[in-house]
Amino acid sequence: MPLDKSALLDFLLEIDKALEASITLVAVGGTALTLLDVKTSTIDLDFTIPSNDYTVFKETLGRIPHGFNIDYWKDGMVFSQILPNDYLKRSISIERMKHIHLKALSPVDIVVTKIGRLDTRDKQDIEAAIRKFKLGKSQIEKRAKQVEYVGRDESYEANLNYVLEKLLN
Repeated sequence: MPLDKSALLDFLLEIDKALEASITLVAVGGTALTLLDVKTSTIDLDFTIPSNDYTVFKETLGRIPHGFNIDYWKDGMVFSQILPNDYLKRSISIERMKHIHLKALSPVDIVVTKIGRLDTRDKQDIEAAIRKFKLGKSQIEKRAKQVEYVGRDESYEANLNYVLEKLLN
């Protein structure tokens, strides 16, 4: 079931109510694009979480019945990429709840993390982010070179070249 921005924030408010400590959640992928008003909805929820907040989030999420597909990683890891340590500083603050500081990855970080998989939906998301945030070739290429890819480096490089040549008109 797709979640629009309002439903996403409502769900996070339920988690916020169940938390006993303050945490930072950084939305990634389609979740971030939904929060940044690039997409109208997301089909799953994806976050990267500072490691000191990770266990608190995981335990709290386990106590709340929800039925959503939620993926989360530690410290700037997103799918099969690891962002540079400055990902958190570069992230965009979305909302401060009682216990959750909700952020979204910076648009260029969203793009470089979607490059790893680069399926049809990723290509559409990348194009939409490039248009909305006026991202340039050099900006994407520079940030992509700072990403650590867990997998075949050649695959990431080929996907990056595709984005730079085909999606940046």
